[in-house]
Amino acid sequence: MNDQQLLRYSRHILLDQIGIEGQQKINAAHALIIGAGGLGSPAAMYLASAGVGKITLVDHDEVDLTNLQRQILHTTARVGQPKAESARQTLQAINPDIEIVTLQEKVSGQRLQELVQNASIVLDCCDNFSTRHAVNQACVEFGVPLVSGAAISFDGQISVFDSRDTSSPCYACLFPPDQQFEEVQCATMGVFAPLVGIIGSMQAAEALKVMMGIGKPLLGRLLLLDAQTMEWTQIRVARNLACAVCGQRH
Repeated sequence: MNDQQLLRYSRHILLDQIGIEGQQKINAAHALIIGAGGLGSPAAMYLASAGVGKITLVDHDEVDLTNLQRQILHTTARVGQPKAESARQTLQAINPDIEIVTLQEKVSGQRLQELVQNASIVLDCCDNFSTRHAVNQACVEFGVPLVSGAAISFDGQISVFDSRDTSSPCYACLFPPDQQFEEVQCATMGVFAPLVGIIGSMQAAEALKVMMGIGKPLLGRLLLLDAQTMEWTQIRVARNLACAVCGQRH
């Protein structure tokens, strides 16, 4: 790190749990973020400001006026622009020292596998079950830790899945892909703006902890937030040895 970087990251370096070694691990990491919306906005901004060396951000959509109530990566002047390009402008302005790769595409199949395989951690900030399951499957296949978040109405949730840990469940252990879950989206249900900020910021925090190998990540724990009462509920999640996705791994 040069003098400017030492100054930029000095408040991290001052923390005994992080120090220069921890900050160097952040600088060497590559985070893949799926979604540049309500969750992806704060997650990407905090990872950029923290100095994650490479951030790949994927989103196929364009900035809409209805996004601006909560998607803080974007501005009024960028309505109609691709979210990926809007995100790149914001993140590069926050930290010009890091590599920002933004992709305006809807990734799946082999393309998704390639992106996951080349990342050191994945943040799932999307808004649908099919993408979540596809991301989870790729993370299990390539042994890449996954930070999963979701938010709708006043309800948020977050957990960490890491198949490198043999005791860690995967997303499919919690939400089996063969079971039917009600698909609700912000466009029809609405979402409390600060809620996505809370969950997305926590995703960034969990990702940074995993990158550095510090603290106690949310492995085997699902946190649920009721933003109306600001009450948290923690649910323990065990690995399902019969899971269709991770059950065969040792």
